[in-house]
Amino acid sequence: MAGNSKRRGAIRKEGTKKGMVVGSGGQSRRALRGKGPTPPGEMRPGHPKQKAANRRAAQQDQQRRRPVAGRRGDGEGPETVLGRNPVVECLRAGVPATALHVATGMSADERVAEAVALAAESGISILEVPRNDLDRITGGALHQGLALQVPPYEYAHPDDLLEAAADSGRPALAVALDGVTDPRNLGAIVRSVGAFGGHGVVVPQRRAAGMTAVAWRTSAGTAARVPVARATNLTRTLREYASAGLMVAGLAADGDVSLDELDLATGPLVVVTGSEGKGLSRLVRETCDVTVSIPLAGDVESLNASVATGVVLAEVARRRRLG
Repeated sequence: MAGNSKRRGAIRKEGTKKGMVVGSGGQSRRALRGKGPTPPGEMRPGHPKQKAANRRAAQQDQQRRRPVAGRRGDGEGPETVLGRNPVVECLRAGVPATALHVATGMSADERVAEAVALAAESGISILEVPRNDLDRITGGALHQGLALQVPPYEYAHPDDLLEAAADSGRPALAVALDGVTDPRNLGAIVRSVGAFGGHGVVVPQRRAAGMTAVAWRTSAGTAARVPVARATNLTRTLREYASAGLMVAGLAADGDVSLDELDLATGPLVVVTGSEGKGLSRLVRETCDVTVSIPLAGDVESLNASVATGVVLAEVARRRRLG
């Protein structure tokens, strides 16, 4: 029977004080050693917990790389506006936001108090988070204890502007931007369109400014009332507008006619503004029915894109009032 062997070395002699027989599990220098306690799942290769931890780390890394205020985004993802003054200005302008992050234990001043009050009035969630978490959310950028989360802008379709004009009972008036890359210019143009009775703005899908938080802030809340449409191909959209009965007038320093000779102002019209440096692109210019120049006095060669657009819209509105 196992355990009853009488062979020499198998049992301890009576009267001895020896311990256990040294073997593979004994105490010699070359004896086998245990692996120790089982490590947690997060540290075990291939374990589901380790895979989940890797996914969380990847998500956090992606979040740290999100664009912040001051950088141009593609308009497809949310933005984070950082800093006390920018956050307050966005809230004053009515920029649609989903959350206001406030660092725990920060030194509050009147800007922080105003930001919290404006967020509360607008029904925006106010989240108090540790400074370390806010650093992670903002990717280590300077935030001064405040960060405002702004959702992606919902662009209209170019046809929506024609429908808005038909519903208004007034001749259509729209502005199309050809390569305008400064979001502040876009915001200012949206504001001018709203001030002078326009029905919306069209921007190209690529290589152009989008409705970022900066554009929202510059529009001073007008972007909530004036639709901004995104065109996959601006030239094709202008041709479709022309087929719908709109005249296409492009702004150019060497235009065919002067602004004070623009007889098309009282009819359906789309004004095309070129980029800040190069002006109208070749294809867009060929699509225009007419190019218009603004008469200038003095040594100034040209106007800022948003200023030039505002001047033309003001003249169009004046002519329409006169009938």
